[in-house]
Amino acid sequence: MSVEIEQKKYRNFINGEWVPSNTGEVLESRNPADADEVVGYVQKSSKKDLDDSVKAAKGALRSWKKRSSVERGQYLYKVADILESRLDEVAETMTREMGKTLPEAMGETARGVAILRYYAGEGMHKIGDVIPSTDNRALLYTTRASLGVVGVITPWNFPVAIPIWKMAPALVYGNTVVLKPASETAVTAAKVLQCFQEAGFPSGAVNMVTGPGSVIGQAIIDNKDINGITFTGSNETGKRIGQGALARGAKYQLEMGGKNPVIVLEDADIDLAVEATISGGFRSTGQKCTATSRVIVHRSIYDQFKEKLLYRIDEITIGDGMNEGIWMGPCASESQLNTILSYIQKGKEEGATLIKGGKQLTDGPFEKGYFVEPTVFEHVKPEMTIAQEEIFGPVLALMKVDSIEEALTIANDVEYGLSASIFTTNIQHMLSFVDDMEAGLIRVNAESAGVELQAPFGGMKQSSSHSREQGQAAIEFFTSIKTVFIK
Repeated sequence: MSVEIEQKKYRNFINGEWVPSNTGEVLESRNPADADEVVGYVQKSSKKDLDDSVKAAKGALRSWKKRSSVERGQYLYKVADILESRLDEVAETMTREMGKTLPEAMGETARGVAILRYYAGEGMHKIGDVIPSTDNRALLYTTRASLGVVGVITPWNFPVAIPIWKMAPALVYGNTVVLKPASETAVTAAKVLQCFQEAGFPSGAVNMVTGPGSVIGQAIIDNKDINGITFTGSNETGKRIGQGALARGAKYQLEMGGKNPVIVLEDADIDLAVEATISGGFRSTGQKCTATSRVIVHRSIYDQFKEKLLYRIDEITIGDGMNEGIWMGPCASESQLNTILSYIQKGKEEGATLIKGGKQLTDGPFEKGYFVEPTVFEHVKPEMTIAQEEIFGPVLALMKVDSIEEALTIANDVEYGLSASIFTTNIQHMLSFVDDMEAGLIRVNAESAGVELQAPFGGMKQSSSHSREQGQAAIEFFTSIKTVFIK
């Protein structure tokens, strides 16, 4: 067993080297499609490990930010090329580690490559403006100062794209980084960090420490030398990060949950709406913060929509994401499976009608994995738990309405405001939706999930800290404006 552990062991990346944790302990990362398979072992690190990585990042900060943004961008171009050359390896690791189907994992890894190249290009863009001064003998302009050492805390559902869309802008804008990936996908994260190492990043500019959030995440919150924290994950953890960062004056950026609606009006293209609902609700086993969760359908087309939806669900193939022809993989972990099953039970107890799925799959090829059926409820009332709380699984709640006004009222009647979509051919209804929907990402005649990498991403209400990631908006978090007056 010790030989196997050594062969599959992944260490922390600190100050340009792969090093074991101070604890000497490791965590298992298992395949959710076959829990007997250990994908790898990652470090169960201590606070000292995290503090060592921050010390390295702080030591590298001055020389890294003194480089031109163009030069920093060149490093990202190198990482992109290396990651692209290893796309198959990284994608296969992702599928084996968290269950996403191989085509989806390959698409996500390719997106990571594109994000790296996008932010490499940002190194060539302006970072300030010349402003007219009331003094005709003065030069008044703005530039940008890097934040400093940035703590990056990422979830398991997008183990390549999310770390990269946080680290790449942080680095190109002159910050150094300490990454704490989710333990469930830390092997995938290690393979991404190998690309940064091979690209020749200066020692300490990029670091990674794995381990429990209660230890490593808390150490990131508490470390006075971390100037900013960027986080994607649960609302409970996000609020704790925000409170801790605020208490010591660190900048923070939180992207949290969603309870995303799709509204289907009487003039919609029903087939298009059904396909988008299937994709938005069930792709990646519903484990996206932008996944469709509530389906709000006009009464006049409800029965037709439901019939087509249920028919299409029957065509979904479930299984190990490494196998060809599989459309939906397992839940990412046993705990995630149990959470989804508990919400399904809660829906039944509160009086919603289960019309599709709802069971764990345990026979034959599903015996050793964490599989659940695509699930649909109807007769769901807006106040029910499954209509209010984020499930993060393949569960849809169908709701009937008589007007767009009623649909918008229900859609907005949750604490979240991440993404939302509408299907209609009525221009006025589109504009009403854009104006009145309380969400950061608005999609018209498209599924709720998905945003282009060059566009800002983030939510309203309890879905975020009201900041934005991706695109040129990223500069707002990772830098501060410096106003300069020269006479």
